[in-house]
Amino acid sequence: MTASDASTARVIAATIRPDVQALARYAVADGTQAIKLDAMESPYSLPADIQAAVARAVGKVALNRYPSADPRPVKDAVRTAFDIPAGADIMLGNGSDELISLAIQSTCVPGDVVMSPWPSFVMYEAFARLNHATFAGVPLTADLQIDVPAMVDAMARLRPKIVFLAVPNNPTGLMWSAEAIRTVVEAAPGLVVIDEAYHAFARSTSMDLVLSHPNVVIVRTVSKIGLAGMRLGYLAGAPAWVDQLDKLRPPYNLNVLTQAAIVAVLEHKPVLDAHAAQICADRDALIASLAALPGVTSYPSAANFVLANFSGAGPQTGNAVRIYDALKARGILVRNVGPMHPLLAECLRISIGTPDDNAALLAALNDILPSIRN
Repeated sequence: MTASDASTARVIAATIRPDVQALARYAVADGTQAIKLDAMESPYSLPADIQAAVARAVGKVALNRYPSADPRPVKDAVRTAFDIPAGADIMLGNGSDELISLAIQSTCVPGDVVMSPWPSFVMYEAFARLNHATFAGVPLTADLQIDVPAMVDAMARLRPKIVFLAVPNNPTGLMWSAEAIRTVVEAAPGLVVIDEAYHAFARSTSMDLVLSHPNVVIVRTVSKIGLAGMRLGYLAGAPAWVDQLDKLRPPYNLNVLTQAAIVAVLEHKPVLDAHAAQICADRDALIASLAALPGVTSYPSAANFVLANFSGAGPQTGNAVRIYDALKARGILVRNVGPMHPLLAECLRISIGTPDDNAALLAALNDILPSIRN
């Protein structure tokens, strides 16, 4: 290390927050030459005619001008495409991650509690800690279900400012019942953010709670339905909630290219719906195929991924890691979620690919598992 490097390191150590210095970067694998089943993306690109429509719309954009701070055409397209009730207002975000972070910033002062069933979406905890809030994860049951009595008890004791409910849950894929959701909402002392990132695959929604309960907003993203590259999320809630949350939103958070492209794409929403229906059918088939493999447990899923437990696949621990590495060596990327939580030990999360992708995964597992069992 040069003297200059050492000086820079000293200044950084004295300046950057210690909790930030302790963080590791969010790991994103390079899937350029791989069968990519690790990020819950849609495996289907847009048809050529829709791509052409997007190109025409984007080609008209004035790149020398800032984007609209309140893009009404985008909000109107989102409202129509995703059945947002007339009494609800909409806030747009640079992905749903930004909206989750803004919800915490808007509600929490240092030491306030952010709560979620746990394990769940890792960014709830990350954003809570980065905003100096205290994160409280309420453990799922042994079969990965929400523990409603424990949630109600924890809310009574800790009085969270904000509760996140991922429905369906990530990384498990399981749904919470309407009764469970309503019980948590009615017991919560503050805001409840219902994260419906995978609503297109769940065949149900809690959107009705936005108008029937005073403490609920819904957050969604278009990333999972084939538009991950757009980085568009949206929040639906009572106008009074949106008015407050919107105060912290950067005024130009949604770029002009995304604004133009999403309006053009959503005119063809039935194509995205057809892709989602195909993914659901392939998901159910993959769950059954994984369950038929010796020593493998696959869980029900209402998302575009499947959680599989490989604890019975061999006589030792570390089966999931060995299978993950063996799949990666064959050019198939999945997500090892074991390090996230003890309940997920020996689990891999597998995104739904094309039928060919899923077949390649199963063929690889059939080749790998005998070596794991020996």
